[in-house]
Amino acid sequence: MYILLTNDDGYQSEGLVALRTALNEVGETVVVAPDRNWSAAGHYRKLFDPLRAWEGTLADGSAAILCDGTPADCVALGVMGLLPRKPDLIVSGINLGANLGTDLLYSGTVAAAMEGIMFEIPGIAVSQVRPKEGDWDFRAAQQAVIRLVGLATKHHLPAGILLNLNAPARPPEEVYGMRIARLGRRLYRDELVVRHDPRGKPYYWIGGAEPEDYHEEGTDIAAIAAGYVSITPAHMDLTSHRWLEELREWGLE
Repeated sequence: MYILLTNDDGYQSEGLVALRTALNEVGETVVVAPDRNWSAAGHYRKLFDPLRAWEGTLADGSAAILCDGTPADCVALGVMGLLPRKPDLIVSGINLGANLGTDLLYSGTVAAAMEGIMFEIPGIAVSQVRPKEGDWDFRAAQQAVIRLVGLATKHHLPAGILLNLNAPARPPEEVYGMRIARLGRRLYRDELVVRHDPRGKPYYWIGGAEPEDYHEEGTDIAAIAAGYVSITPAHMDLTSHRWLEELREWGLE
């Protein structure tokens, strides 16, 4: 299996090194990663600027291709000709922080895996809940993604499906297993911070506290809170199928 790896935290992220270390056990890996952090960039693509790519190294010294584009750009460049052949799978991560529920609309990690779907390549997005203290421990996420890639290969994961995997901030022996879950809901508590430059002109930061999670049974948020790895299948169809029928009753057609 030929696996394209990328992320949205940038090529120096320890999560990307952990992902490559894990997936080297199950296939041939190649990294095309952004040269800086693109967290919360979503599916942004650079269409009005040239893209540049060059050889570089990850934090552990292993070879990679670096790109000045977004995570989605990295995947597109790799698939469209930067790599010697088309990848069999796109895996993005390990993101430094969870991508749960509503996060999928913002996540550059998920967008990179979703870009593979545009090229009819299945994708997996891998994220790790941020520990409250201490160093990152990616072992649970590593074990989970190795298992998931093996099963996705065995069962022929179709090109139109993205699997979103989140691992709790626990060592493997304290993780209870995996749960297949739907997307949950997160309430963002963003605040607009207004400051002024030396000339008195205002500029803005968008910040705020951690999002508030709704712990509804069967969701990825509930699974993570209970100490499980969550896996959510997603696809490009954002249609509200129920509302197709509702709108027809409005007499619009």
